[in-house]
Amino acid sequence: MEKNKKPFTYPKESVYKTSPEWFHKLKNKASEAKAFVTRKGYNDKTCFLIDMSLPSGQNRFFIYDLKKDSLVNKQLVAHGNCFEYWLEGRKYSNVVGSGCTSLGKYRIGNSYTGKFGYSYKLHGLDSTNNNAFERTVVLHSHSCVPDNEVSDEICQSNGCPTVSPNFLLEIKKIVNNSKQPVLLWIYE
Repeated sequence: MEKNKKPFTYPKESVYKTSPEWFHKLKNKASEAKAFVTRKGYNDKTCFLIDMSLPSGQNRFFIYDLKKDSLVNKQLVAHGNCFEYWLEGRKYSNVVGSGCTSLGKYRIGNSYTGKFGYSYKLHGLDSTNNNAFERTVVLHSHSCVPDNEVSDEICQSNGCPTVSPNFLLEIKKIVNNSKQPVLLWIYE
């Protein structure tokens, strides 16, 4: 990024705020997720859906109740910068060392405490993200992710879905109390 160039910002009144398109897409993904978790023996009550087509300063990480077919919560989540100082737009990659977000379904694995504190290992389930474990793409929190929407883009990660520390506490309750694996699905 050039020294004096500001990161790209979305208008305050974006399509996200005025159009139900994101919600229709969410409902469709939730329907597909419900079929997937039933077929694979995953947690059939709750899943996590992330819509990367939305700006990072707007809520795009969704906790979805599959039994009630309803949105439980929505929060911010960072995306990968592909090891650029500031990534304009989105790029996706499954290549080890890319630093990019990978689209696809993930099984949330074991928790551990690492560089970013409490984290969850992620296991990619599709050809677009099956290197996630080897890439050390994990679900974790970072203080650079705010608790509320902002008009600008938020910080970027090295490929990990990164949430606020407070939101990770809510995720932790769901994942740690589930007897079955929880599905996380990153889509565009």
